[in-house]
Amino acid sequence: MARKFFVGGNWKCNGTVAEVNKIVKLLNEADVPSEDVVEVVISPPFVFLPQVKAVLRSDFAVAAQNAWVRKGGAYTGEISAEMLINLEIPWVILGHSERRALLKESNEFVADKVAYALSQGLKVIACIGETLEQRGAGETLNVVSEQTKAIAEKIKDWSNVVLAYEPVWAIGTGKVATPVQAQEVHADLRSWLATNVSSDVAEPVRIIYGGSVNAGNCVELAGQPDVDGFLVGGASLKAEFVDIIRSALVSKS
Repeated sequence: MARKFFVGGNWKCNGTVAEVNKIVKLLNEADVPSEDVVEVVISPPFVFLPQVKAVLRSDFAVAAQNAWVRKGGAYTGEISAEMLINLEIPWVILGHSERRALLKESNEFVADKVAYALSQGLKVIACIGETLEQRGAGETLNVVSEQTKAIAEKIKDWSNVVLAYEPVWAIGTGKVATPVQAQEVHADLRSWLATNVSSDVAEPVRIIYGGSVNAGNCVELAGQPDVDGFLVGGASLKAEFVDIIRSALVSKS
């Protein structure tokens, strides 16, 4: 089954009004593959979501970087799935390693977030990944399968889920998993899904790679059979993000 290439740009906690306008102008003027080749989703900070959505080209979608685990209410500082739906924001990133590490979000908490967001009609980029210590101990597959298992125990329909494998040791460090390393984990994850969920889920679900993706390494990574795209951090704030989107043209070619 052909899986449409997916490229997400996670701006994290960056940007000003002027900088956002500059990035969006660059994206709007970029010559990139059509929607039938690549799905592009841009994730600015919450405060810029309406601004970006209002002016971003129609073939790109917008994502939030997080959402609360249940209906809104007395949860100061949180953003609910219902609010995102009201703003017509279709996607949300959940379980990013920075939130797992800094805010102590557990596998179960992330899974609850994923389930609730899906129940409210959002599409989810669900992040998983191991630390350097866990990789060194040979625990990579155990870690990412446990993270995925927690989600699998809470949801039945995977059609609106993209799994983002982001090795923690490669995020923002300049280090990057080799194409062989990335393919190995993606293939193992797909095999785990086939065995523990179903082949009907494993085959179509998109598993994307994140971790210091840039214009220099994206083409070789995109050519791996089980790498279905990227979740891009720092490079999504630069002109090279356009080159990363264009790597969809060489994917599996």
